[in-house]
Amino acid sequence: MSEYCLLLRKDLTRPLAAACWPADLSVVALSEELMQPVHTLLSQGYSDGSGTVDSLEEWRHSLLHDAEFDPQLCLIALRSGVVVGVAQGWTSAYLKDLVVHAGHQGQGIGQALLARVFAVYAQRGEACVDLKVMEGNTTARRLYERAGMVQVQRIEL
Repeated sequence: MSEYCLLLRKDLTRPLAAACWPADLSVVALSEELMQPVHTLLSQGYSDGSGTVDSLEEWRHSLLHDAEFDPQLCLIALRSGVVVGVAQGWTSAYLKDLVVHAGHQGQGIGQALLARVFAVYAQRGEACVDLKVMEGNTTARRLYERAGMVQVQRIEL
């Protein structure tokens, strides 16, 4: 049986919804001191087999040396100084990762991170932003659909 991933797209040329953040959250760009907790959250987020994350050292090196990396496109949601969400995008207007800590899901953090990502790309003059999601990941797909993303391609793996 074949597995599929979906390429989803958000049109940034239309008015965008403002991010609605829970009051006790702050959002910052990736910094050196947040590398380890962000890596830990990404590893936890993909522990179900929906993705992989290299070791901290390999991940950090790959990230910092990727031509598409910009720390301003790696948005970190903090609650009392603890990393509870991450949205990591590339300069090509592609959202590579979106992970919210399991204990903090269902509180609007993912939706707020998406809205902020969309706003950042729109400010950079991008017409759209893309991401890929596994077809069977219905929770993520519902989040993306609520954010106005539409399927543009179905890719067999």
